[in-house]
Amino acid sequence: MHFELFKHCGKRITPQEDLRDEEEVKILSIQEEEEREETFAFSYACRKGHITKRMKLTTNIHVGNQTTITKFILLGFGDLPQLDILLFLLFLVIYIVTVAGNILTIALVVTDQHLHTPMYFFLGNLSCLETSFTSTILPRVLASLLTGDKSISVMGCITQFYFFGSLAGTECLLLSVMSYDRYLAICKPLHYAALMNDRLCLQLVVGLWIGGFLSLTIFVFMMSQLTFCGPNEIDDFFFDFRPIIKLSCTDNRMVEFASFISTSIFTLPPFLLTVASYVCIISNILRIPSTTGRQKAFSTCSSHLIMVTIFYGTLIMVYLVSGSDTLRDLNKVFSFFYGVLTPLLNPLIYSLRNKEVKEALRKALLRSFVFYKNSKF
Repeated sequence: MHFELFKHCGKRITPQEDLRDEEEVKILSIQEEEEREETFAFSYACRKGHITKRMKLTTNIHVGNQTTITKFILLGFGDLPQLDILLFLLFLVIYIVTVAGNILTIALVVTDQHLHTPMYFFLGNLSCLETSFTSTILPRVLASLLTGDKSISVMGCITQFYFFGSLAGTECLLLSVMSYDRYLAICKPLHYAALMNDRLCLQLVVGLWIGGFLSLTIFVFMMSQLTFCGPNEIDDFFFDFRPIIKLSCTDNRMVEFASFISTSIFTLPPFLLTVASYVCIISNILRIPSTTGRQKAFSTCSSHLIMVTIFYGTLIMVYLVSGSDTLRDLNKVFSFFYGVLTPLLNPLIYSLRNKEVKEALRKALLRSFVFYKNSKF
């Protein structure tokens, strides 16, 4: 009887099997004890601040033998919690100044009769675009710096990229339209009023806004079908399409092809049109005999030329530097300049270099002062 043991199910168990069961129970007990110790050590480290929130915020789903990622971690500016408050205040000031400056530009264009021209109509749309552009990036950065939560869902990343990419494509189209407007004003001044009429301006603006948001529809839909089962850290402060291509564990050749097609159609032609317009503008200005005439002609397009140079210059640097190992650390700097500082500089450049905008601003401030003075008394 000592060598035969019976369970409640009636199955007979040999002494070897009984010893094996006891060993398995001991192993499970040791594993449970180790897990409890690891949990206690992890909780203690979290309380002491030895483990950052980035290390804790990882959410995965196990599917078969693979782990599907449902959240990404935007590393931002690294694990430097002592700088979070300073960066938060810096970005908050930038965001407030950007939104206020662009909204002020829109208000001036709408209220001042002298600014009801095609050039300022496009400028008002550019300000609206820059306000939306910076609002897709900075609110998420501010929330991350304030709360320390750097995680973002996969669909949240894709949604942010859709609006960010659509607005960037719309800005490429708008800058090309503005450069064409300057080309007609300088190179064909006698036909400018007839060619660039109100109806054409409205059609161009509606078309470029719709085209910009339709340009990435198929591409973003294909991105949403990708599966992610590798590392979930993105070394940037906003989401772009390059990290999702690298982190995907499924075949992404069609997504890369769709990205190439979208970029070729909605970025390259506007860039070439902008370059061609300014080549014609500069050659036409150089043929003006008087120095005063050349300065006056160039002053009408200098603000826009500065904006085009900043926008395309930083855009090209972002996507060329990202593929270089030696300059990879500068990629985040150019991304910051391209995504944050460019919308900030738009109202500053146009207000400081444009006489009509400065005059409209002076009149608006004078009217506000007179209204405040009259209402006070």
